[in-house]
Amino acid sequence: MITERERQILRWIEENPLISQQELAELGNITRSSVAVHISNLMKKGLIQGKGYILQKNPYIVVIGGVNMDIFGHPDAPLVQKDSNPGHVSLSAGGVARNIAHNLALLGEDVKFISAFGEDAHAAQLAEGCRRVGMDISNSLTVPGGVTSTYMFITDEHGDMMLAIADMDIYNQITPKFLETKIDFINRASLCIVDTNLSSESLRYLAENCRCPLFADTVSTTKAKKLAGLLYHIHTLKPNKLEAQLLTGIEITDESSLRRAAKKLLDMGLEQVFISLGGDGVFCANHHGQALLPCYASESVNTTGAGDSFMAALAWGWRQGLSLEDTARAGLAAASICIASEETISPRISAKAIYDIIGMMPPEEAE
Repeated sequence: MITERERQILRWIEENPLISQQELAELGNITRSSVAVHISNLMKKGLIQGKGYILQKNPYIVVIGGVNMDIFGHPDAPLVQKDSNPGHVSLSAGGVARNIAHNLALLGEDVKFISAFGEDAHAAQLAEGCRRVGMDISNSLTVPGGVTSTYMFITDEHGDMMLAIADMDIYNQITPKFLETKIDFINRASLCIVDTNLSSESLRYLAENCRCPLFADTVSTTKAKKLAGLLYHIHTLKPNKLEAQLLTGIEITDESSLRRAAKKLLDMGLEQVFISLGGDGVFCANHHGQALLPCYASESVNTTGAGDSFMAALAWGWRQGLSLEDTARAGLAAASICIASEETISPRISAKAIYDIIGMMPPEEAE
């Protein structure tokens, strides 16, 4: 969220891009050190790019990672093992990074999505779907003769995932060499989000070369291991409890051990961490505070995609300048909207819907 003083400083910079901090201080009748803090905050929010007060007119978010065709099976009754179960099967666009990007587009963000597409019918359908919701995929890779990633999963009658098979070899084509051709574009973003469908080498390349805040989604306990040793380069991490245990070596059995695990993650280099506790909410922490927040009440129709909605809202909340707790609430609000929908991405996701749930007034209405 942009403060009135920050808006004022932006207007003065627009009028005179060469204005000094001392001149800004005199115009605002504040100290030069206060101006420096405001300038730093505007840079963190992606509204000023580096030195020289280069204004970012349309700050964008880069999302890098998986895009799949999801094949979803939902039984009409409790699953019976080793038997044919009556139910419904559907196809939809998926992939952790793609889902995050889609949610961000619904939240009104300018999203640039980088992934690997094959040369098949699934690729054409997925690419068209990305464009239709407002995602820019012009920097993505098309692999000649490649098979687009496919993810097949089955839930129980309540919508909780029971089994999945992933065919994702195509992501090995997103190499450090390919990413090197995109790094200048990535570094002009207000932030970059990655998922761990990327190879360890590609994640390391991004961690070491990305100059904008880097958000990481762990995806799974197996893939979370790829982030070991890279946390010093990562701004924000969203692990679940098991993934936090894996990365810290701390067994999380109660709130005390949860707090110790969060502190260790921060000590390992993170700026902020949001540990998902499933139905018990989220534990969020940065170097200035921490909080344990419950979930918002919502009918559970399909939990698949809730974590992706949560991650998107974290990035959106950070871009809005929300506090740590309000950013976590935004994530919980997005997840509550998601699980009440039969679709992996709820069409009800919007900035206004999140503000309504967390009880805040949108900035444009507060003015």
